[in-house]
Amino acid sequence: MSARDVWRAARARRKALRAEIRRFTQRSRRRRIVWLSAVGASVLLIGGSIAAAYSPLFAVERITVVGASTLDASTVESALSDQLGTPLALVDASEVKAALLAFPLIETYALEARPPHDLTVRIVERTPVGVIRSDAGYTLVDAAGVALSTTSDQPAGQPLLDVAGGTGSAAFESAGLVVRSVPADVRAALTNVSASTQDDVTLTLNSGLTIVWGSADESPLKSEVLTKTLLSSPGASTIDVTSPRAVVVG
Repeated sequence: MSARDVWRAARARRKALRAEIRRFTQRSRRRRIVWLSAVGASVLLIGGSIAAAYSPLFAVERITVVGASTLDASTVESALSDQLGTPLALVDASEVKAALLAFPLIETYALEARPPHDLTVRIVERTPVGVIRSDAGYTLVDAAGVALSTTSDQPAGQPLLDVAGGTGSAAFESAGLVVRSVPADVRAALTNVSASTQDDVTLTLNSGLTIVWGSADESPLKSEVLTKTLLSSPGASTIDVTSPRAVVVG
């Protein structure tokens, strides 16, 4: 056999070997192509979605405040108008917080993006418990002692709080809890809430009735007992529910 024949035979073997390798790896190559195509499509989809989310296609066009009762929702919405035109994904939470700080009545809030153009702000308002009188006028406060507003005249329907130690005291904390625990009809009739310590909260109604509540302990039970006592003793001038299982009526 000549050298040329040997070379041709070797070349044929190499060619056959490559064909055999391609035949055995064809399936894996197809899987790799499919996998790479899927990855590429996912990257394009994710990238496109991110780009769209940060584009004017999803810009804020409407701001809606939900949960306002004492506050004027439209006023709060106007305070957030700087966010109009901002892509939903780029709404600045710190700017929203700064704008809402102008409304002490807002206790908590949550932002809710509703593509393509709506931003909803859900707020929870603070619940006033009464007013504190000072040289500045009458300051409306909630149970945590947060000042909500100050007026020259006492707001209608808000009792005067005569509590030792101010809003940071244990007496005030106890009084705030009591006011939030009393029955709704009693709360509406309150004119004065006094406490020198956390254990001697006393309520006065516009009818002249005095309710000695004591501490905030067992307030749900005291509230229930008070309702029953008011029905059974309509002419009472004093009701002491300090010990709710042994109510004293005077």
